[in-house]
Amino acid sequence: MDILLLDVMQAGMGGLLIKVLFNAAALFVAAYFLKGVEIKSFTQALIAALVMAVLNSTLGGFLDFVTMPLRLLTLGLFAFVIDAVILLIAAYLLNGFKIESFWSAFIMAILVSVFNAILHGIYAF
Repeated sequence: MDILLLDVMQAGMGGLLIKVLFNAAALFVAAYFLKGVEIKSFTQALIAALVMAVLNSTLGGFLDFVTMPLRLLTLGLFAFVIDAVILLIAAYLLNGFKIESFWSAFIMAILVSVFNAILHGIYAF
């Protein structure tokens, strides 16, 4: 889950829209496989992806900075905790997107990251 402004500068607006669509697809697919996560429709997944992009560009950057020592100690794995927190905040803000527990959000963060890595490797946008 990348920082929004960096994405706009690197990939342009078209690339950013593609990344948001891929994130929405990743959220929707991960929610299908996880018991503790519910997304009502792909439209809700798209809205959640947009909200998460904004949260990542604002709150995510701050959390990354504050937790840098933990990220270094865990060799970057603490980033999944930050992604889980962002997912929980997005679920709290949106109707039609529910996450029951932190662990569901944590597993979803891992699944979304893996799905996005695969798509990024295939499409290299």
